[in-house]
Amino acid sequence: MTSPELSQQRENFCYRHPDRQSFVLCQRCGRTVCPECQTLAPVGVICPECIRESNAKAKAAQRPSARTRLRRLGQDQRPLVTYAIIGISTVLWLLQQVTGDLVTGLLVYHGIYSHVGSGAFEPWRMLTSAFAHSTVFHLAFNMLTLWIFGRVLEQVYGHLRFAALYIVSALGGSLAIALVAPNTTVLGASGAVFGLFGAYFVVMRQARMNTMSLIVLVGINVVMGFVIPGIAWQAHLGGLVTGALCSWLFLWESKSAKPSRKGLWIVAALGVLIVVGATASVSQLPLGIAG
Repeated sequence: MTSPELSQQRENFCYRHPDRQSFVLCQRCGRTVCPECQTLAPVGVICPECIRESNAKAKAAQRPSARTRLRRLGQDQRPLVTYAIIGISTVLWLLQQVTGDLVTGLLVYHGIYSHVGSGAFEPWRMLTSAFAHSTVFHLAFNMLTLWIFGRVLEQVYGHLRFAALYIVSALGGSLAIALVAPNTTVLGASGAVFGLFGAYFVVMRQARMNTMSLIVLVGINVVMGFVIPGIAWQAHLGGLVTGALCSWLFLWESKSAKPSRKGLWIVAALGVLIVVGATASVSQLPLGIAG
């Protein structure tokens, strides 16, 4: 039997059901809880609010952070693909010097090679052109940039995804040439390297890092493409956009609770679509324009 004083005190009633009197307190927050609102704990009872808060904290602890998801994509920390690309590009440049125009002529890309009616339909040149370079400075700049950014991105994404990123970025640069300047002959890894810029920007944004220094670097290189003659700025911009898109797809893939390669398959499909798109675009042009 309760006294009138106790029955009139507000703290003696359930915080969720003001009409129900109770003298049981939540062991965590001290709220008064009626039998319906009580959840048994190892010691005493807990109110619904504390249960929700506890569940939310447990769920947050299980959810991987952005940096954890990034680390999970790349397991092997050795940038083998980066070193392989540098090695292949260097060897091919040496062969270019030894054979004159022979090797260079086999690797360069021009819109004519995406024209199905040209008699010289060789769409693989959209990629092979990224492994040939015109001068030692051209080679050194691209390989140095690849060494700086490639090692980091390969550690983040792993060997296979990084290789896909590099290849599809190179194709994206060639697509821009096919769409905007099909009469231009291009060679060099600049499109792929700009793809690394775009990919790195997305990674930095995901990790909430300051991107200003990268924006300035990319801006300077973009301006150089417009100012210095002989630089295919179209390939730079095409690679930049493609690399950013590939990086975003990989990060989207990493948010999955279970290991998945959906992003990798989408990027591979994107590479195929790029080649098909370049072929469709150039093949509509008269041979005199595309040749």
